Amino acid sequence: MPNMKATRSDEAETALRLLSVAAMYEADRAAIAAGTTGAALMERAGSAVAARVAAIAPAGGRIAVFCGPGANGGDGFVAARLLREEGFSISLGLLGDAADIKGDARAARESWTGPIAAAASVTHDSADLVIDALFGAGLSRDLDGEARMLVERINASGRPVLAVDLPSGVSGDSGAIRGVAIRAAETVTFVRRKPGHLLLPGRALCGTVTVADIGISDAVVDAASPALFANAPALWRAALPSPGIDAHKYARGHLLVVAGGIEGVGAPRLSARAGLRAGAGLVTIAAPEEALAAHAARGPDALMLRRASDAAELRALLADPRRNAVVLGPALGLDQGARRKADVALASGAACVLDADALTLLSDKIDSIAPAAGRKPVVLTPHEGEFLRLFRGLFDKDQNGIERSKTDRAAAAAALTGAVVVLKGADTVIAAPDGRAAINENAPPWLATAGSGDVLAGTVGALLARGAPGFEAACAAVWIHGEAARRLGAGLIADDLPDEIGRVAAAL
Repeated sequence: MPNMKATRSDEAETALRLLSVAAMYEADRAAIAAGTTGAALMERAGSAVAARVAAIAPAGGRIAVFCGPGANGGDGFVAARLLREEGFSISLGLLGDAADIKGDARAARESWTGPIAAAASVTHDSADLVIDALFGAGLSRDLDGEARMLVERINASGRPVLAVDLPSGVSGDSGAIRGVAIRAAETVTFVRRKPGHLLLPGRALCGTVTVADIGISDAVVDAASPALFANAPALWRAALPSPGIDAHKYARGHLLVVAGGIEGVGAPRLSARAGLRAGAGLVTIAAPEEALAAHAARGPDALMLRRASDAAELRALLADPRRNAVVLGPALGLDQGARRKADVALASGAACVLDADALTLLSDKIDSIAPAAGRKPVVLTPHEGEFLRLFRGLFDKDQNGIERSKTDRAAAAAALTGAVVVLKGADTVIAAPDGRAAINENAPPWLATAGSGDVLAGTVGALLARGAPGFEAACAAVWIHGEAARRLGAGLIADDLPDEIGRVAAAL
């Protein structure tokens, strides 16, 4: 039975894998080396595009196809040929010189027997659908000149666009816009999605994304992309511990949330309440003496309360091994006392979630994170501003001065610190020091509200207290957080989230 469970988990991970541009090239190369011709892969890709167009465009409708000089254009030529055979009226425009088309794309162009016009001369304002087969995911430069003008003209027309692989102008690896980009209503990609389908701003330009199977095996995909995933329950559900029939509260973990002074009572309480709802057996707020009464006056009564006016008192609390996870940062404060508490938390045996003020306190001593992360799970949860303060632009650009993707920055930070890094945003990236990373896509815009991050920190802390590994705990918390917000809808406030998190966690 354990082997069957592992197999199901492996299959789920395969379905969630994302292919970077380099990994997609490697998958193509490996498939060709195994006996599938490049021409066959292109024919299948073009056929998938044609099938999707036939499903959404009126029968016999007018289709404007814009092809580039590379493999993406080759897919477009195949789609154009198949759609014409199905009775669609096709206008095809080529960007560049036909003589520059090479290899399989050249064969695809030669299989198209209809007229080929210069892209700039093709009128598409009355088309039922436009196919963007200009560049795809592998674009490595900003669009300019004729290409930029063509993209701007397509966008200005207001006609629905189906993009082949990725809207032209969107980076497949980072989701960045390379000068200008197509706004697509639909995208058909191949084998697996690319990071640019999930990362912003590219995600907002893709429309509905269809993933087409073109005959590249799961084994080839797994070998080409071992560590990059879309975040979803199938990635981590099996790693979340469930209490046995004989469970008691300590068996479900004891989360300690370290609070600051009287002016910041709300934030740690949001973390603590989320920790309760996310399944920790006990949650204790450790607060300075002057804030104890304020905490005691506010529910829920299930929250424990202990005094931690200084680092020594916090150390005494964390000396109890049953307090096996700690959240540090929400409204903690930025004084020397808070800094010493951060040191105590890292030195303890408890798994750590470091958020908000704790990240600022550690910004001039990030070297202190790695030794702790070598002994226990440590999760950092910065938003972009906190990430910049913590790492001081260290990972913003690569050795060639090119801006790095969000996944690359989070992965580099995880490798440096040994911690799991949750780089928050509408496209939150979760990166582990072992190289795994996941991109989240279920967070609705109304999750951008005060206190939301405090709730997330408490949710991560609870899952760590329950015994989940760091990467899986972080991925699960991010997804649960987003799903709770989606269910609540517009108008939510952070106070609404913990109870809904409990319902989401129960459904899982």
